[in-house]
Amino acid sequence: MRVETKINGVAVDELMETIYLLRQKPELGKFTFRTNNRWIDGTYNRAENPAALGLAASDRPTPHVHDIDEPPVLLGQDRGANPVEYLLVGLSGCVTTTFIAYAAAQGVKIDELRTELDGDIDVRAFLGITHDVRPGYQEIRVKFHVRSDAPREKLKELMVLAERRSPVSDSVRKGVPIKFALAD
Repeated sequence: MRVETKINGVAVDELMETIYLLRQKPELGKFTFRTNNRWIDGTYNRAENPAALGLAASDRPTPHVHDIDEPPVLLGQDRGANPVEYLLVGLSGCVTTTFIAYAAAQGVKIDELRTELDGDIDVRAFLGITHDVRPGYQEIRVKFHVRSDAPREKLKELMVLAERRSPVSDSVRKGVPIKFALAD
């Protein structure tokens, strides 16, 4: 009988088996994630994430649903986070997951991990009032609150890995090509 090793809630044996499998069959590491969005009213819309494909096409029984709106000051009714808040949510989840996974893989026990993010946007660019600033974030700050017996240097190493290996952090920091098209 195999005894499963879990560190930080991560099944380390399964993680190592997955890494081994992907080294043997790199084509299994390619995923396509999808989101479909439908406008409802005003600034309110709803996005759904159907099944993610990769590693033998794992399917979800039901989609994940995300209500998106703006706060009243930006003409919404605050029925959900706004899109730039969702970007922070995605980034926070990805760097947190990356930090925890690398800690587990290295045998570092984390007692508590919280990430705190904030970012600055000037909405005048979005509204077409000025072209002197970009419509996106000018800066995003990520702060890790970690409770662990690990030395601070090790925690800094894990933070750097989270920054460099997180797919969302990479996409935001380095940019990613986006192709826009009207459907037929």
